[in-house]
Amino acid sequence: MINKVINIQSVPSLKPHKYNTNIHLPGKPLQFNQCLSLSRSPYIYIYIYIITQRLLKCHAHSLKLYNVVYTIQFTEGMEETRLVLTKPLTIDGESNTDYAAPNPLQLVLSLFKNVMPGSDLTRLQLPPLFNIPKSHLQCFGESVYCVASDIMSRCNSGESPLDRFIAVVTWSISTVRPVIFGVTPYNPILGETHHVSRGNLNVLLEQVSHHPPVSALHATDEGENVEMIWCHHLTPKFYGTSVEAELHGKRLLKLQNHGETYVMNSPKVLIRFLPFPWADWVGNVRIQCQESGLEAELCYRNTSFLGRRGNQRSINGKVFESSSLKTLYEIDGQWDRTVRMKNINNGKVTVIHNAKEVISGLRAPIVKDTREIWASESALVWSDISRGILSKNWEKAKEAKKAVEEKQRELQRERESRGENWVPKHFTVSHSKEGGWECSPIQKWVPEAPIIVPL
Repeated sequence: MINKVINIQSVPSLKPHKYNTNIHLPGKPLQFNQCLSLSRSPYIYIYIYIITQRLLKCHAHSLKLYNVVYTIQFTEGMEETRLVLTKPLTIDGESNTDYAAPNPLQLVLSLFKNVMPGSDLTRLQLPPLFNIPKSHLQCFGESVYCVASDIMSRCNSGESPLDRFIAVVTWSISTVRPVIFGVTPYNPILGETHHVSRGNLNVLLEQVSHHPPVSALHATDEGENVEMIWCHHLTPKFYGTSVEAELHGKRLLKLQNHGETYVMNSPKVLIRFLPFPWADWVGNVRIQCQESGLEAELCYRNTSFLGRRGNQRSINGKVFESSSLKTLYEIDGQWDRTVRMKNINNGKVTVIHNAKEVISGLRAPIVKDTREIWASESALVWSDISRGILSKNWEKAKEAKKAVEEKQRELQRERESRGENWVPKHFTVSHSKEGGWECSPIQKWVPEAPIIVPL
């Protein structure tokens, strides 16, 4: 009888057919697709055995084939060291200063010196010096799961439709997070995912299109019976002295205990180079609830004159009845400080949003179960680049980013050679000239994630 040892390092997903497993033989590892090519090799039977028996939770197992006993050993915790999860962007600068590039204005101007005004920047390849160590998917997700207070439960617990509508307006304001001049998140790769839980709130994002870049979000809280569905189509354009990045698409918030659906859009990011550099959220946001007949209009501004800072990060707007257009409340303040609401009938002023209580002192997510991390997870896909950025090893980050991008080109060539179109795993996607991009989740409830936010 011959004895052999096979070491297995795996990153399993929640579904068996998505396992990404390497079989380490003496000399070199074999990927699953390589095992398939070994038609007479026992290793393909070993792989199938591992998958069908769901042995990934075991430390070792034995299998006898052709008078050879194969001892299958599993290496756990390998991927935890590869994941890079950083603090969310906050108003107090805890995480922001670490990401700021040196001489950002000079670097940005050199980047755009050969770009024509009016150009679409979605295909512009940025070196890691212009990146923060996280993906756009992570930033979108953080605006939902990284909050210091449970605003979502207040949306659901409001006694009247008006109470709930005001809570939703407050929640919408809380999803706006700081923008750092000179740096931007990674542009997610096709099929990239980000899956995180905060208490009972489970959040799942997927990059459903790369060109153009379209991101989908699905979040559910079974306890509160709340559901969120976002579909974002980012279109950054260069205008000579500024860049505008619009987030097209709808955000839906469903309070299913009350049969109410709130539809809203997102403000856009404006980046100015002259007369002084700054970046912030600007533009109009409309929130509508057809069931209650209520609407809100919010306007985000960042005013300045000849380099003198004006009323930064200001917001004003109103809540009104859709049918009569009668204004019920006026809203004003600064979204990174406090936002107030004035009752038109009695003049009472109430603070509805205090940024220090909601989006400061936030903690980075942590890994709960490494065995359930998907190979498509943002924190894993970009981990090598992120470590290079955090250590300011720009050459390492550059090589790692090049490897990620080349891998995507290789996968695209393989799909084209087979005549295949890529299909999202978690959403159904449609597009029309009138309605733009629409994303619908395949599952009713988002499962619990292997990455969690400490409470």
